[in-house]
Amino acid sequence: MPRKILFILLVVLGSNNAIRAQFGFSHEIGAIAGPVMFMSDYGERYDWKTNTGNTGFGIGLIHYLNFSYKAECNCYAPETYFNDHFKLRTELSYNRSELQHYGEWVAPEKTSITAQQLRGMRGVASNTDIGMQLEYFPLSIRDFTATNGSLGPFVSLGAHYTFYSPESSSTRGRLNQPGVLPPKYIGATSNDDGSTWSVVASAGCRYKLTELSDLMLDLRWQYYFSNWVDGVNPDPNLYPENKANEWLVWLNFGYIYYLE
Repeated sequence: MPRKILFILLVVLGSNNAIRAQFGFSHEIGAIAGPVMFMSDYGERYDWKTNTGNTGFGIGLIHYLNFSYKAECNCYAPETYFNDHFKLRTELSYNRSELQHYGEWVAPEKTSITAQQLRGMRGVASNTDIGMQLEYFPLSIRDFTATNGSLGPFVSLGAHYTFYSPESSSTRGRLNQPGVLPPKYIGATSNDDGSTWSVVASAGCRYKLTELSDLMLDLRWQYYFSNWVDGVNPDPNLYPENKANEWLVWLNFGYIYYLE
């Protein structure tokens, strides 16, 4: 898996360098980090304890193509609506969340075998992403770049390729032993690595810290096109409450540096 990620990253960086050589765009690099709220087959849907309990952390490296500025001549590109309001973001990121069941079916007053089995289930969602997003800035990128202390709100949409590596276990014993899992989860867990596409949308804002650096706040929603990202996938025909694929909400804080 690391070789695949490295290969894709080299292709993306090579493409960006080729674009720069041909068109003279400028570049920005940065880092992001922040808490992740992971929605999975663990816990009860729309339950607050599930949403706040199944949380983790994410980190990432980001790269931007800035269409409004040409680095090789230290000058602005010809003004168009596109180059004054859009940037292309490339990202390599990682997030990890520890998972367990919360909600009505594992409440303290529940004493059934099923409730005990649910309480014993544990999971880890561990995901490495690489992909691109097109960011739209409704205000002028040129005006934002020229004024320290200014704000630059944005929204974005893109696609990521995700390499997932889930971990499923139980405090009651090995998963394949009798009585460890509720019937709906028997044969529906996996610790196998895999990969899938995901769609990413976000809204955020930049703060112009210095001439060559920004701070960023970004709230992301990401939806995976697989139901195995958390390592659990009960038959959706028999258990429609588990039919939705995994998704997450990530609040990340970032620092961005402009390359001259």
